[in-house]
Amino acid sequence: PPPQCPCDSVGQSTAMGGAGGPGALLPLLLALVSPWGSAGGSCPPRCVCASNILSCSQAVLSSVPSPLPRFTAVLDLSHNNVSRLRADWAPGRLAHLHALLLSHNGLSFVSTEAFAHVPHLRHLDLSSNRLRTLEENLFSDLAELEVLLLYNNEISTVDRTAFDNLGRLRKLYLGQNRIARFPLELLRDGSRLPQLALLDLSANRLRSVPVGELQALPAWLRDRLYLHGNPLACDCPLFQLVARGRRRRLSAVMDFQEELRCFLPTTPAPVGISILDLDGRQPLNCSEAREAVLEAHLGDTVTLSCDTRLRGVRSRHWVTPGGERVVEEGGNGSAALLANGSLQLRALRPEDAGTYACWVAGPLLNETLYVELLVHNFTLHGPHDTLNTAYTTLVGCILSVVLVLIYLYLTPCRCCCCRGAEKPPAPRDDSINSSVLSATPNHATGVPGEPCRSRSASTSGPGQNGRFKVGGTPQPPPRHGPKVQRKVSDPDSVSSVFSDTPIVV
Repeated sequence: PPPQCPCDSVGQSTAMGGAGGPGALLPLLLALVSPWGSAGGSCPPRCVCASNILSCSQAVLSSVPSPLPRFTAVLDLSHNNVSRLRADWAPGRLAHLHALLLSHNGLSFVSTEAFAHVPHLRHLDLSSNRLRTLEENLFSDLAELEVLLLYNNEISTVDRTAFDNLGRLRKLYLGQNRIARFPLELLRDGSRLPQLALLDLSANRLRSVPVGELQALPAWLRDRLYLHGNPLACDCPLFQLVARGRRRRLSAVMDFQEELRCFLPTTPAPVGISILDLDGRQPLNCSEAREAVLEAHLGDTVTLSCDTRLRGVRSRHWVTPGGERVVEEGGNGSAALLANGSLQLRALRPEDAGTYACWVAGPLLNETLYVELLVHNFTLHGPHDTLNTAYTTLVGCILSVVLVLIYLYLTPCRCCCCRGAEKPPAPRDDSINSSVLSATPNHATGVPGEPCRSRSASTSGPGQNGRFKVGGTPQPPPRHGPKVQRKVSDPDSVSSVFSDTPIVV
């Protein structure tokens, strides 16, 4: 027999290549790599575990399996028989859990402390159960929750504080329930659910919706507000709300035009009709609303016009972006209804921005006009600021021109107030080289302490071009006749041409 290896059994089996051989090392490596080990907990029976995912779907469970590994990030308990979710369903804190799926369980009770141990949950699916009420502060422990699915339940009562502390919630699905009252508190002021971008209220029991408040919703939420499948009562504001969504190509209207229906109050039984078919149809004879856009600045006073095309108007009122109605002439606060039906807003604030609706009741039909007010977040002081800017620019231009003129015409000449000792004149034979090659002309030096005389003075002496020559130095006698005379005049001619000293006449 081969010699025994003085090591542990695993090393012995591996070294010997016996029955355990290399195959015995694989389970050990998997146990070391996978989190499902003795240190983190074992995979519950009838569940499938992979990495940090625990799937117990369709496992015929009547309660949440225990104990749950502390590193679980996704827990799928859908399609079971977990009818009650108590506070102790997770005995330990599951700090890594970010997705909990409990759909299709017949769940009828959820404790208000059920989510205290999963503070970092971001996705919660409670759809297709038997929930009837959403209790007070039910989800208040889920400050990081982003998606909440509650559709296809039996919910008829929603507590006003059920969704408190959900500052990161982006999608809320409440469709296919028994909600008869629109939960306006979820949307008003945008303070409760500030990041909400989708609200599904389809297939409930809503008979009316607050049209004025819905018109003032942010654009990203108006596009994702689903109201189809509700027994809504037909009226012109509802038609104008849906028609406006169609004109703006909102997906909540374009994708569900057939399901957006309302019921006319006719006898003996209400008649269902597409909301978009109310345009010009009796007995309501609704018309699409007109829109206008008005821009203003902080502190301004603006007047919103209600230019209705109806005659014989019986009544009219305005609805502010906050849902407040202004019906009395004179009004209160910063909004006032004028005699001609216009709305005056004084001392504009940032919160005054939004969509204002003017509702007009006529003898035959009603009309709603919308004015979207944009309030720029700075104060406009008036036209005098522009005048001051133009005046400053003009003064700057004039000053620049004056400086250029001073530089061109009032610069002192180079020979004025000359100083220094008198230099002997250069030989006549070398003056031509000096005149041609030097940029500075050969000027005579003046008497120290005395101002320079004009180059055009009659006392300039016999020099050419008005040059002053001290003592009138005589010309040397010619050596070769006329040819030398032309040579003497050459430097003066060249100097007069190439000299950079201007000639003063």
